[in-house]
Order: sequence, then C-alpha cells, then structure tokens
Amino acid sequence: MSISTPSRKRVSNERSRTNDPDRTKADILAVATEEFAAYGLSGARVDAIAERTRTSKRMIYYYFGGKDGLYLAVLEKAYADIRAIESALELDMLDPVEALRRVIDQTFENDDSHTDFVRLVTIENINQGKHLAEASSIREINLRIIQIIEAILERGRASGLFRSDLEPVDVHMMISAFCFFRVANRHTFGAIHRVDLSEPGRRQKHKQMIADAVIALLQKK
Repeated sequence: MSISTPSRKRVSNERSRTNDPDRTKADILAVATEEFAAYGLSGARVDAIAERTRTSKRMIYYYFGGKDGLYLAVLEKAYADIRAIESALELDMLDPVEALRRVIDQTFENDDSHTDFVRLVTIENINQGKHLAEASSIREINLRIIQIIEAILERGRASGLFRSDLEPVDVHMMISAFCFFRVANRHTFGAIHRVDLSEPGRRQKHKQMIADAVIALLQKK
C-alpha cells in the first residue's frame, strides 16, 4: 500500500529531524512550554505538541519518555534559563547593596517577562511539587541563585552593612515572593483593586519598593 502525501511529508520530516536531534528537542521543548503553561499538566496534549512541531508522538516519547518526562524537561529548562540570566550578572565589583539591588531588579524583570515560567511554577505547586521533588537536577540548578545571594550577604556582613541572622534562602524567598506575586496574581489583584500592574509608572514603583523593602530588612539597625 502506498503512503499518502501527508504521511510522506511526515516521514520525510521525521527523518530530517532525526539527523538534527538537538534542534528537534529544542523545538519540542519550546512548544511544550507553551502547551503546559496554557493548559497545565493534565490538560496539555502530547498530540497537540506533535502536531505543532510537525513531528510525531512516537518521537516525543523517544526523546522524553512520555508526557511526565516531557513536562519535567520543560520545568528543568525553564529554571535553567532563569538561573543562567542571573549567573551572567557581574556583581563582584559592586558594593553589596548595589549588587543585591541588581539581583532584585533582574528577578523582577525575569518574572515580568517570563510569564510562562510563572505559570509553570504555579502549576507545579498545584501538583504539590511532586515532579520537582523527583528532579535532583532542578534542585542543583536552583543552587546558583542561593550561592549568588550568599556571596553578596557575606560581603555585606564583612563590611558591617548586613545583619547575620538571615540565610540566603530566606532572602531569596522574600525577593521571589514579592516579584512572583505581582505576575501570578496580576489579573485577580488588578480586577479587585482596579489597578493595572503593567502600567510603567506603577511597575517602576513596585520594583523600587521591593528593593527598598529587602535591603531595609537586611541592614543593621
């Protein structure tokens, strides 16, 4: 029996993608990120991802082992991309206060411009973090931001600027809480209080408020 034209195209496409597995996996991850962010783990469809990437469900399972494996790979890449941006910050030559402001500024911008990341983290919390709990690679990726903050805190304490009773993870949580909330809850918060959190003036004010609040907490009285 002859292969239909669409099927021939699909087979040809799969063969070309097999010759470039890195590009294929990157394409699948990009589309899967949008799919999981839009519909969640339970609502996302591997068939839809295959259709949008012009590949097959079989190939996706070959690369990622199934829907859960693909979702975990999406989470890992999402965190890795954010941590890579933070790791590229040049902070060593800045005084501790300015270095911390730079980290807060970048966290604010990361959350504000990577709404898919915010949605994915929210979805994983709905799933009680069970996938992250199984992923040592993601925990290792997220050690980067703790190490960055720890280095800043150590310099601040050595110079007598910062108090010594707060751990890096505490500071990271506070920064994340402020920055994450205004993106994750922008629709409900905006509707209830009739404010546009994306308005440039309010956006800049919030960025300043967050930095001032975190630094005020850290500074010695």
